Amino acid sequence: METQPVYKRVLVKLSGEALGGKDGIFDNDRLEAICAQLKRVADLGTEVAVVIGAGNIWRGAYGKGVKRARADQMGMLGTMINCLRMEDALEKSGCSARVMSPVGMNSFAEQYDFRKAISYLESGTVVLFGAGTGIPFVTTDTTVVVRAAEIEADVILMAKN
Repeated sequence: METQPVYKRVLVKLSGEALGGKDGIFDNDRLEAICAQLKRVADLGTEVAVVIGAGNIWRGAYGKGVKRARADQMGMLGTMINCLRMEDALEKSGCSARVMSPVGMNSFAEQYDFRKAISYLESGTVVLFGAGTGIPFVTTDTTVVVRAAEIEADVILMAKN
């Protein structure tokens, strides 16, 4: 009997810490395990999008001499590093993936457009949303809700501390 997915389109929120390790910003075994799970879900026919935080790279800078807006911009860059690393790992696992950003980074990420994201999802490509919403004072938890609404996700799956 063939298993039918419960949801057609999901948006997964991962904390940056989910990717981190004791010896660096990435735990490669953990990253490969997460990618294997995402690929398994995508192979069942569920359309998968992902928002990743940056806590493994950058957290809590405000109050330590960095203005909040600048600290948030640095966090956006941290999310991009995580998305690029996950894109690489997904592709190595045989899963098509694309990184999209609301902030112009055209040499290594596509400009975010919800219509293009939906098109990728419908084709079976995992879409990784980086750089948050592109503005400071907004967390990736807010980003996940906004992106879920834009791509008409059936559910948000939170994988956080």
